[in-house]
Amino acid sequence: MSVHFPRLQQPKAHEYVAEQIRRHIALRLIAPGESLPSERRLAAMFGVGRPTIQQALKELASDRLVATRRGRRGGTFVSEPTEDPVVLDELVSRTLAHREELEQLLDYRRAVEPLISRLAAALRQRRDLSAMRSALREMSKATEEPEYMRFDTEFHLAVARATQNRHFADAMESIRLQLNDALSLLPESETWHRRIGGEHEAIFDAINARDARAAEKATVVHVDNSDQSVRATLAAIRRKR
Repeated sequence: MSVHFPRLQQPKAHEYVAEQIRRHIALRLIAPGESLPSERRLAAMFGVGRPTIQQALKELASDRLVATRRGRRGGTFVSEPTEDPVVLDELVSRTLAHREELEQLLDYRRAVEPLISRLAAALRQRRDLSAMRSALREMSKATEEPEYMRFDTEFHLAVARATQNRHFADAMESIRLQLNDALSLLPESETWHRRIGGEHEAIFDAINARDARAAEKATVVHVDNSDQSVRATLAAIRRKR
């Protein structure tokens, strides 16, 4: 049987820039009402052209995270956030308090999750595929971030249960539980969700096709991208505090 997997879509330059700025705004590393650096300075910081910066700022403006003002004192300013700053501060403090444990957990996850997906591809049953499909479907319909995160976790747990080994399922549950705070700090956006969705689909397609090697490879890509984002977030909040 001929199996085809779509290429994983890597973020475009302006999407990467928007994601980094979005993360800093979400973490209050750039305060509400504070102006962003000039387009020229941002371009130098990221090593990209000004058109890329302009596209990124346009995306952030469409999400109402920034607003542009004209005139002598003009520029691009961070909008007032909708989240409770006290709740966020507690989340950031809790995450920083367990930073070393989280970094060790990320290393553990990179070793374990690809193996889980490889075994799931070989051992999965029909009910496992049904559980994965259901989680992916609910993620695509989620309108609130907690709901999205819930079904994200359900997908990964369904993959672990497909190994038919409760120890792998317990390991995955422990990983998701301990990573919850750090994952909650990652920037919410359509771009972010689209990337995660594509990575999940690649993992599911490989498991569905019983292609253990492809399942492992797709999971490595997914875990590496998540790992980089979490570590960047930890580094950003550590520098600020």
